[in-house]
Amino acid sequence: MPKNLFQEIVFTVLMVFVMVYAMICYNIALNMGGMSNAVFLKAFHELVIMAPIAFVLDFFAVGKIAKKKAFSIVDVRKDNPFHLVLAISVISVIFMCPLMSLAATLLFKDAGREVIAVWLETTVMNFPMALCWQLFFAGPIVRFVFGLIFREREQKSEAVSAAAE
Repeated sequence: MPKNLFQEIVFTVLMVFVMVYAMICYNIALNMGGMSNAVFLKAFHELVIMAPIAFVLDFFAVGKIAKKKAFSIVDVRKDNPFHLVLAISVISVIFMCPLMSLAATLLFKDAGREVIAVWLETTVMNFPMALCWQLFFAGPIVRFVFGLIFREREQKSEAVSAAAE
């Protein structure tokens, strides 16, 4: 898990990219009637708009709320640390899915006067996928990659410290 502001930013960027890109692909595939290679390319057009929105929402609001709420639910002294990670992930999806579905509805769907209905439908369609993607794919992949990036740096700084002695 991130230990400083720089690591928090890197972690959030990684998570936003993996989650938002996958969810955009999912939504485009739903709209096109199925998955195809074209979906992956079309998703990049929306990614440049949706990723910054997700980063701002997660970094400045949802991430803080999710951590605060997770720490109030999980007793880190007694519970398995994995329970805290699980709680943060679930709470993040609970908040981010409706917010990002609203952004997508307003920006990419021609909802007109049906904006509330389209937003609710989008949220309901996205939530199960977002939760599964977060818990089983994005979360573990991002934590693994993040661990590789920062474990290597920690090992280098430890090696430099040991060589200096």
